[in-house]
Amino acid sequence: MIDVRTLVEQAREGRPRAVARLISLVENASPQLREVMAELAPHTGRAWIVGLTGSPGVGKSTSTSALVSAYRKLGKRVAVLAVDPSSPFSGGALLGDRVRMQDHATDPEVFIRSMATRGHLGGLSWSAPQALRVLDAAGCEVILVETVGVGQSEVEIAGLADTTMVLLAPGMGDGIQAAKAGILEIGDLFVVNKADRDGADATARELNHMLGLGEARQPGDWRPPIVKTVAARGEGVDELVEALEKHQAWLAESGELQRRRTARAASEIEAIALAALRARIGDLRGDSHLDALAERVAAGQLDPYGAADELVAGVTGA
Repeated sequence: MIDVRTLVEQAREGRPRAVARLISLVENASPQLREVMAELAPHTGRAWIVGLTGSPGVGKSTSTSALVSAYRKLGKRVAVLAVDPSSPFSGGALLGDRVRMQDHATDPEVFIRSMATRGHLGGLSWSAPQALRVLDAAGCEVILVETVGVGQSEVEIAGLADTTMVLLAPGMGDGIQAAKAGILEIGDLFVVNKADRDGADATARELNHMLGLGEARQPGDWRPPIVKTVAARGEGVDELVEALEKHQAWLAESGELQRRRTARAASEIEAIALAALRARIGDLRGDSHLDALAERVAAGQLDPYGAADELVAGVTGA
């Protein structure tokens, strides 16, 4: 058993080994996870979470690295949670993002962690919300969450981040494809990366046109800006940081930040409750009551909804 309180204190002091151990407890669903979350709770809610998503090849990792450099110049402590595809052999993260972020490997004010999706289709590990709590409590002022970029399932990042940044690149598909993937609805700002390539201006124009076809906005509503960058050379990164800070200010002034964080907490509570309920139902496999319900449904004596109601009532005592 690990001394959780000491570990949390060390993480709050900025010790990377303690932060890494806490995230490992989260990933492995440790029996001490409840204790960890209880210790972390009073120290969370300060970090600004920025989600980066987009199709593979648009330059998410390079853009993330450029943003880390920009925020470090501003004196901010930064964390990167890079959600990698799972290795089909080890089940762990492939660590592709670590390769592209070697410039920050020796900076004690930058914490980089790769997490495996472990088969989760939404592009985010199920343990990502708890890992963000660890990084938040550890004093990270900006947390960049980079998804694997898995097409139409990447909309899940919008429920996890305060600000969602969608990256596109010339030649990586037209605006119709972007709309089909659902990313036009989730983006708080859009980045056309690799803007030195042919077609960058056309991509930005088409994206702007697609955004204009969306739902009507009221005065004071946020209109997602489009920023062109060449992240590999650091071009346009200052403009990108400025756009991110404008969105952060709008979130605070409009009350949207509190609404998003409350919705995020509600989703997290619901997910934990459903997982607990699912585990308790799983424990009933082979139980005579569950078997009896299944036999009645198979015989047409009871509909599956009625059987489910009985099962839930038996599990919850309701």
